Amino acid sequence: MTEVEERRLAVLNAIVAEYIATAQPVGSVHVARLANLSVSSATVRTDMAVLEREGYLVQPHTSAGRVPTEKGYRFYVDHLACPGRLSMSHRIILKNFFSHLHGEVDSLLERSISLLARLTDYASVAVSYYTPDYSAPIRSIQVVGLASHSGLLVIVLGDGTVETQEIDFGQVVSDTVLSEVNAILQRNLVGQLINGELSATDWLGGSYGTRGSRQVHDRLLDGRSVHGRPVDDIVSTVVAALGRMATAAKPEHVFVGGSSHVAAGFDAIDTVRSILSILEQQLVLVDFIEQVLDKGLSVAIGANEHGNALLSECALVIAPFKIGGQDAGSVGVLGPLRMDYPLALAAVNAVGTGLSERLAADAG
Repeated sequence: MTEVEERRLAVLNAIVAEYIATAQPVGSVHVARLANLSVSSATVRTDMAVLEREGYLVQPHTSAGRVPTEKGYRFYVDHLACPGRLSMSHRIILKNFFSHLHGEVDSLLERSISLLARLTDYASVAVSYYTPDYSAPIRSIQVVGLASHSGLLVIVLGDGTVETQEIDFGQVVSDTVLSEVNAILQRNLVGQLINGELSATDWLGGSYGTRGSRQVHDRLLDGRSVHGRPVDDIVSTVVAALGRMATAAKPEHVFVGGSSHVAAGFDAIDTVRSILSILEQQLVLVDFIEQVLDKGLSVAIGANEHGNALLSECALVIAPFKIGGQDAGSVGVLGPLRMDYPLALAAVNAVGTGLSERLAADAG
């Protein structure tokens, strides 16, 4: 790269960074100072004119400074020395967040994109393509009391997946009864497969007393119930819940956080309405994200790159997360073209990595 080309790159970077920060057109005198260039403002104006002719900048008004085009933003992103670095306070928040993050995948995603929106001040999105691998053996299973009449069935599979399902006891259940139920479940179901021998025929039936569920129910109790009917009923309810898990399909899940940040990033109310409308349409949002990923992009700037004319004023920064080493979904942020790309890349990558590590730790 020649000296002139390096200077023009510095000019473009200075304009993009300043416009991101201020949303105001940037003039040559200001650029010369920002880029710490040892040349006159006239030389900078010449460089800006060349960059404008080449499509990297545009001058919104005759007497105004320049603002970046989509091409200018793309060049800026492609030539970032690094994707940015989160502040120490943000890194501490992330570390504390992921060290205490546990639960099923959908719950982790909801909380993670909420954090991502707070870190970036942009709308955050996540898509989970993960279907639980019920061929993984049950590592732990228990019923946690929520109220006197209801509880939460919590199953941890061998690959670290956590599945939960609320169950209605239909009666007041004591801690002593729950303890016996959990002892029975742990003793008989740890190491079993939800979609294996115990589910293909036995789980099915669903309601208490049907032949299949009754067979498993009797095998679990094995005549050792001390507390009689309450334990009998809860075990039957758990059997039915496992049957529903074994036969239910789990489609793509879409999560959106920080929609309130959309209004702050755009001046035109029609643009805000369009973006909020897209965020509410899950199938459209999934298609939008998949198109970006199919192009091999982690940053998509404007409609020419992400293909959605209704989001022409938007950029998307996205990163994958993994479960068991396999891509299981993506997290990202949606913001204006003048997005703080270094911050967005750093935050999105950190959350994607944190999710993958958390899920790997749970699987271990």
